[in-house]
Amino acid sequence: MEIGITSFVENTPDPTTGKLLSPQERMRNLMEEIELADQVGLDVFSIGEHHRPDFIVSSPAVVLAAAAVKTKQIKLSSGVTVLSSDDPVRVFQDFAHVDLLSNGRAEIMAGRGSFIESFPLFGYDLQDYNTLFAEKLELLLKINESEKVNWSGKHRASINDLGVYPRPAQQELPIWVAVGGTPESVVRAASKGLPMALAIIGGMPERFVPFTNLYKEVSQKAGHDADKMQLAINSHGFIADDSQKAADQYYGSYAYLMSKIGQERGWSGMNREQYEQMRAPEGSLLVGSPQQVIDKILWQYELFGNTRFLLHISVGTLPHAQVLRAIELLGTVVAPAVKKALQK
Repeated sequence: MEIGITSFVENTPDPTTGKLLSPQERMRNLMEEIELADQVGLDVFSIGEHHRPDFIVSSPAVVLAAAAVKTKQIKLSSGVTVLSSDDPVRVFQDFAHVDLLSNGRAEIMAGRGSFIESFPLFGYDLQDYNTLFAEKLELLLKINESEKVNWSGKHRASINDLGVYPRPAQQELPIWVAVGGTPESVVRAASKGLPMALAIIGGMPERFVPFTNLYKEVSQKAGHDADKMQLAINSHGFIADDSQKAADQYYGSYAYLMSKIGQERGWSGMNREQYEQMRAPEGSLLVGSPQQVIDKILWQYELFGNTRFLLHISVGTLPHAQVLRAIELLGTVVAPAVKKALQK
């Protein structure tokens, strides 16, 4: 199993002091986080795309290009690229540059996005939410497969026997499809034989088992080798040296941002009782000591048989030293223990 980190590069006020980092300081911290993840042997670091004030990265490829020259081994992925409101030609070109700079470590995780700000920003109609993604994914895959492209669709000008450059260092860029739990998205990824990333950010993880089973079943029916299909589970979480410290350090920033987003979407705010229920052994939050996180990753593996696990650190802005310690523990304690257990 590959183990890594995903981040939306949030920039939210400290829940105790109200202090907000400057975007420059938050970006410097991010670079240190990626460098440390590489140094402690983690497999993947992915960065999400957003267009709102509480997340500072709107162009993951630009940030990953900076990280490419600071790292040696770690795979660098978006998490996600909001493909519906972007241009597949530009997405491919941007990540080809990351791939060249990193000597073949770039990936694209494409998704429709859980936030909608990019659609009006770039002049797209939310009524086309589904068709935009389906069409643009088809084009992105065509570009990835062939240097010269012939393509026509509804939402973008046609391409008539034109080349797309530069080409990446890898023969093809790995393209994952990120899903939040809709059967149509699962079927799309499986039928095309694409790796799938499933985000579990609330509820009981067991309820997502039908989606991963559907992914495997459709893959087989479509003629793909199920043993070669890749499945990632992305979960919110945090690690500290002991369970209580992890719970206390993570709660304030997590509750702040989840309550803020919840209010925007008509949900109730996050309280400590709900938080502790989510931290329970069968809950969706992986917050605790290294052993607690090891146990939860292995439990999820029993449910899903996933080939990749990404821990989302952090949901709201935490003190930088605490984030670095969590990354260190994930790379030096948690990941080796999980991989050793799965080799038995």
